[in-house]
Amino acid sequence: MFGAIDSVDVLVNNAGISSQKLFTDIKDDEWKKTIGVNLNGVFYCCKNALPQMINRKSGVIINISSMWGEVGASCEVHYSASKAGVIGLTKALAKEVAPSGVRVNCIAPGVIMTDMMEDFDGETINELKAETPLGRLGTPEDIAAAALFLASDNASFITGQTLGVNGGFII
Repeated sequence: MFGAIDSVDVLVNNAGISSQKLFTDIKDDEWKKTIGVNLNGVFYCCKNALPQMINRKSGVIINISSMWGEVGASCEVHYSASKAGVIGLTKALAKEVAPSGVRVNCIAPGVIMTDMMEDFDGETINELKAETPLGRLGTPEDIAAAALFLASDNASFITGQTLGVNGGFII
C-alpha cells in the first residue's frame, strides 16, 4: 500500500472523516470507509514507520483520536468506534514498542474549527462554545501545540497516554 520510508523521527496520524446519522442508517460502505480512514490508516502508517524507528531505538508516534473516542457520541457511532479503536491501538502499541525506545501517544481533540465543522450553522457552533467550559472552540493550532509537546524531549517519559485537548468539554 505504501512505499518504504527511509527515516521518520515523528509520525502524526491525523486523517479523519465523520458523518452524523442514526446507527440504523449507517450503510456498510459508510462503516467501512470510516473505519478505513480513521483506524486502518493509523495501523498502516504505524506499520510502515515502526521498523526503522525500532531499529534506531527512537521515534515518536502521535495518533489523533477524538473526545468521542473516549465517551461516544450519539449519531456518530461509526466515528466514535473508529476513534476509540485509535485509542486502543495507541495504548497497546505503546506497551509493545516502549522497550525499543519508541513513544506512542494520542491526542483526543474536542470541537475544533476545521473543515469538519463546515456543515454546522452559527447557532450550533455557539451552542458548542457554550458547552465548552473555556467558552470557545479549539483551533488547529491548539492541537499542533499538543503534538509539538508530545514530540519533544519534554515528554520523554510519556507513552501510551491520551491527552484531551477539548477546552474542558470532557473531564
